[in-house]
Amino acid sequence: MNRLYNLDYLRGLSAFGIMVYHYMGWAGGSFTSESFLGRLGVYGVSIFYVLSGLTLYYVYHKRMEPSKKQLITFAKKRFYRIFPLLWLATLITIILSRQFPNISDLTLNLTGLFGLFHWDGYFATGAWSIGNELVFYIFFPVFILLKNKSRIAFILLSILITITYLYFAYIIFDINQPLSEQWRNYVNPLNQLLLFLGGFLIGMNFKDVNIGMVTNLLLLICGLSIFIFYPSAGDLILLVTGNNRIIFTISCFMICLSFYKLNYKLPEIFDKPLTMLGEASYSVYLLHPIVYSIISIGFSILEKYLYHFPIYILVISSILITLGISYIVYEKFEKFFMEMSKSEKTTVPPTSFSRF
Repeated sequence: MNRLYNLDYLRGLSAFGIMVYHYMGWAGGSFTSESFLGRLGVYGVSIFYVLSGLTLYYVYHKRMEPSKKQLITFAKKRFYRIFPLLWLATLITIILSRQFPNISDLTLNLTGLFGLFHWDGYFATGAWSIGNELVFYIFFPVFILLKNKSRIAFILLSILITITYLYFAYIIFDINQPLSEQWRNYVNPLNQLLLFLGGFLIGMNFKDVNIGMVTNLLLLICGLSIFIFYPSAGDLILLVTGNNRIIFTISCFMICLSFYKLNYKLPEIFDKPLTMLGEASYSVYLLHPIVYSIISIGFSILEKYLYHFPIYILVISSILITLGISYIVYEKFEKFFMEMSKSEKTTVPPTSFSRF
């Protein structure tokens, strides 16, 4: 099993894009649906979900029946991959807020059960998607089981998930209300599950399919063109409702499929930084709001007594410091717990893993 270098690239670029979207938004105001950063802020996380379903299928489709032992191993690896950094980000966020949270909400956040019972009750910015991802991990063995034992049942479940996705897009959401006022519905894991399933289906249907370089590049160009140029103007809610939801979802699938099948390792000058960014993407995603908050406090103090800095200095400084801290956290913190998850002599195949 070869390492999926291009999925590392895409994962890192998505995390970087989400970080820039937040930093620019916090520094200068909100984005609308026609802006590239606005689209990236919404669908950057969607790409994470697709990559998660795809990489998990790539790793486990031949290694999980699933049996009790395999489920325990899967849960253990996911636990060590997700929870330590989630706990760290959650606790730092609580400290910075200077408010002790409700015990019930704190328990749900530390156990990861908020994704099931209170999906908008997260503390760390962006942690809602981690709650969603933990719910998807419950579905993943079911997908594997039905794929192996009952294709008809798998198809029926896939249809049901698709109908649910469309129900949110066409019925639940109100295009006359901003996305911020419908956030609870948006972060509902059932509103996102099709993206994870889509990644799973891409892995299942295209694993052994060879796509020529030219065809693959055209696929990528088409997906990116739709993502960037498809007309939409107004609040971000327009990106996740009606036909737009379908079109942007398809563009995400096209982009992920293209990166999956491109199978081309960039020259060292590009490969190394993009690979490092992909490896640290989970830290970048969860820690960037914390870094920005701390740096903003520092800039406010400096501006009060010394000098008023242009806003772009705050943004650039936050980006650079976030990237540095995130890679250190990946190397010294994330890797430590990833090693703890290895209880068997057999090692996990050297592939890209879900960074969520």
